[in-house]
Amino acid sequence: MDDRRDTCNDPCEQCRLNSELKIKFMKTKIFTCCIATLLSASQTTAQKNFDSVQIKTIKITDKIYMLEGDGGNIGVLVGKDGTVIIDDQFAPLSEKIRTALKAVNDKPVRFVINTHFHGDHIGGNENFGGQGAIIVAQENSRLRMSSDEFMASFNAPKKAAPYDALPKVTFNESVTLHLNGETVQVFHVKNAHTDGDAIIYFKESNVFHGGDVFVRYGLPYIDQPHGGSMEGMINGVGELLKLANDSSVVIPGHGKLAAKKDVLEYKNMLVTIRDRISKAIREGKTVDEIMKADPTKEFISAGDRKDFVKAVYDSMKK
Repeated sequence: MDDRRDTCNDPCEQCRLNSELKIKFMKTKIFTCCIATLLSASQTTAQKNFDSVQIKTIKITDKIYMLEGDGGNIGVLVGKDGTVIIDDQFAPLSEKIRTALKAVNDKPVRFVINTHFHGDHIGGNENFGGQGAIIVAQENSRLRMSSDEFMASFNAPKKAAPYDALPKVTFNESVTLHLNGETVQVFHVKNAHTDGDAIIYFKESNVFHGGDVFVRYGLPYIDQPHGGSMEGMINGVGELLKLANDSSVVIPGHGKLAAKKDVLEYKNMLVTIRDRISKAIREGKTVDEIMKADPTKEFISAGDRKDFVKAVYDSMKK
């Protein structure tokens, strides 16, 4: 297992030091993950080969870990009450994930907490739920999971999740679990990455899981058609920052472990872009004119900047 965190806590500086080859690889990987977020888990896994994926276990405290593999980062709480995981990546990885979990705790997975409904975070729900784990999610996420939908952006249908993959416990604003000597606070942040996002706070250990409200690959993906918005993203990370301190550890939806200063830097990036686009809208500029001016130009982007600007613009014009 790896040490508690990476030595570089500055995501922007770290990205600037990457080679062109690594940046190209990251763009391809994030684009693939964005497609996975919008299609059902079963559709996504049918298109990918997970044989070479390795699950990497990173210890944060004696009872909290992060697992990296393919898809969103998994948070883990272990102890005598059983194992709690935050998200579960893709279905073909479930056995590898179970093997990694057994290496740190021999208790079964009792709870799966979903940060949102996207396929790269909930793909293993059916496997864990089918073996007795109780799945917990914000009520909007369950609604998204349980509905067939046509994804116009990708000209493809998204099928409703099977029964075992659906959350059995839902909440509107928040829910708290008391397990393994930890107060696990799960709270909704409205209209951020989606309309069903949850941030998880392990109170005694001072550890957070930000879901895709906080990511470390640069400009985030805002699922505007499913309730995401720039203002919600800013407010969401703001809620995390209110609870965090300089000793906090933050598990991002994607990327390496972070500290409070990394989240603050990320929020400042979002505020800067929001203010630039807001000013352009007040000046009567069209979305094409704003995209051409590129209000994101000094920030790292793993995807298409124009798509990001369009999503922000659309969320601000609603």
